Amino acid sequence: MARLVVDMNDRRPVWARPDWFERELRALLPDDWSLAMLDAPAEGTGDGSAAAHPSVLEAVADAEVYMGFGIHPDVITSGPGIRWVHSGSAGVGSSITRELRARNPVFTNTAGVHGPPMAETVLGMILHFFRGFDFAVVNQRASAWNTEPFYAADCPIRELSESTVGVVGYGGIGRELGRRLGALGARVIGLRRTEGADEDGVEMVTGAHGLDRILRESDAVVVTAPDTTETRGLIDADAFVRMKPDAILVNVARGAIVDEAALVDALRDRRIRGAGLDVFSTEPLPSDSPLWEFENVLITPHVSGVTDRFWRREADLVLHNLTCWIAGDTAGMRNVVDLDAGY
Repeated sequence: MARLVVDMNDRRPVWARPDWFERELRALLPDDWSLAMLDAPAEGTGDGSAAAHPSVLEAVADAEVYMGFGIHPDVITSGPGIRWVHSGSAGVGSSITRELRARNPVFTNTAGVHGPPMAETVLGMILHFFRGFDFAVVNQRASAWNTEPFYAADCPIRELSESTVGVVGYGGIGRELGRRLGALGARVIGLRRTEGADEDGVEMVTGAHGLDRILRESDAVVVTAPDTTETRGLIDADAFVRMKPDAILVNVARGAIVDEAALVDALRDRRIRGAGLDVFSTEPLPSDSPLWEFENVLITPHVSGVTDRFWRREADLVLHNLTCWIAGDTAGMRNVVDLDAGY
């Protein structure tokens, strides 16, 4: 009998596993499959895979499929029959371990499921600066009716429909963002790894030349790329020199992609207008980080993907892939991770 182990009981209430998810899985599974729905609290923050509960290691001993938040190496070594693993996290960096590579199971992740809420978070961060809400927050804290930053000759307030937004890493999140920005009239440039045709009015660019265009032409540079050896430190001191002085940076991807020290220098010297940040090189962001002090920084604590719609989209993805797996149609599975590319 084939066995599916689901280790996705997120400890955070907003991500709590709904009862209907188990019912839908059981309704799909053939009679010759068993389902182990584990109740041990799972860690879904970041890439997941922070630890493996003893009950998980026991459950996967005879499993064919494992679903969790990240893939801890102990899960692989404890489950010699595992042939497909699925992570409820979009990031896979900490899951691509020596043990996983040696076993080389089919590996799927949750890329794209977080796209809609993250795109809306990015849109909010962009509008925060474009419409001068950062000035309003400063005024409110000081109980001051100060119109000067709004009326100054060099006022950086602008309309989104007259702006260019560059998206570094045009994947699932980038596409959701591109649709929203396009609907509001913005010009969008998307950087991706491989060449291809423009999508939905978004101009596609690749390579170092494409990144340079985004940095020089964009009023907002948005980072949505995966954390790989090629992307770490991609937005460095030189990148901030190339950005427009009234441009903003938004990062909802991973903190390692942006050189945080260089960002602090750029913000302190006002070489860029500001930054909206959901991810950081160290999380939680230390209390002594200078980023907390800047009036031109908007900080959220790695929550850009929070939504009450996660489980419906996650379930649809899992049920589709499980249907393919049972039918032996691995080619039809979505979100298969390329271990060498890192996403």
